[in-house]
Amino acid sequence: MKLSRPVSVAPVWRMLLLAIWCCCCLLPSTVTGKTAFDTSKPEFIRTCRFTDPQFVECSTDSVQGLFDKLVTGIEGLEHVGTIDPMKISKIRILQGDGPVSVNASLSKVVVTGFASTKVIRNVVSSKDYGWETHIRLPKMRLEGSYHMQGRILVIPLNGHGKCWFEPSGMDIIMRTTTSLYERDGHVFYNVTATKVDYTISGLRLHMGNLFEGVKVLEDSTNQYLNDNWRPVSEALKPIIAKTIEDILLAIMQNIFHQLPADYFVADLPRQSG
Repeated sequence: MKLSRPVSVAPVWRMLLLAIWCCCCLLPSTVTGKTAFDTSKPEFIRTCRFTDPQFVECSTDSVQGLFDKLVTGIEGLEHVGTIDPMKISKIRILQGDGPVSVNASLSKVVVTGFASTKVIRNVVSSKDYGWETHIRLPKMRLEGSYHMQGRILVIPLNGHGKCWFEPSGMDIIMRTTTSLYERDGHVFYNVTATKVDYTISGLRLHMGNLFEGVKVLEDSTNQYLNDNWRPVSEALKPIIAKTIEDILLAIMQNIFHQLPADYFVADLPRQSG
């Protein structure tokens, strides 16, 4: 699938995680009309009830089933295709404050690895109907072409060419705020906000043709970034988290505008109930 519009984001690791959480490649929620499944609930969704003592386990399985289906694509769901491999036409990078100053773009991006994503736990509140989801992505790879000029901390970056990034062991906790509304005889989630925290256990990368082909500088810079990925990543963490939150909000607003919430939780309250 392709992301039709450039996305303005901040530096190299920000665009890396932007790609991770663009996994569904959805446009902002502007879908109108009836639910994509007017007649019956799709078989891949497991319906749960708050009254079930095993509700958390059921809800976790249900979210995992939705994610697994996104690997192959969900027929009838607008703006959603397969997520492994995923294609993004262009990502624009612009950050001019603090320890990071980068003006760059990444194009013809191919991302792989999402088929192995594991939903560890999904907890839905029976009071405000928001949820907390723990997700693990063992490994992914992003490849594309870049144009870049700027710096990260004390590291100058200048060049254009091919690049790849491989983060590993990404653990993400996503907290979602939502409210309920009714349409077409179903209860839907109105997703209003997300909050994200995450850790990664490793990162490998390579950017070719840095410094206009000066091989010694290119090799030493790539080596330095790989050797010191952790402090650089930590310095950029607030920017990365905000990017993930923005992307997830657009993704979930789109999905849950089309898939009724009562497909996932049968005993959500109704105005008439």
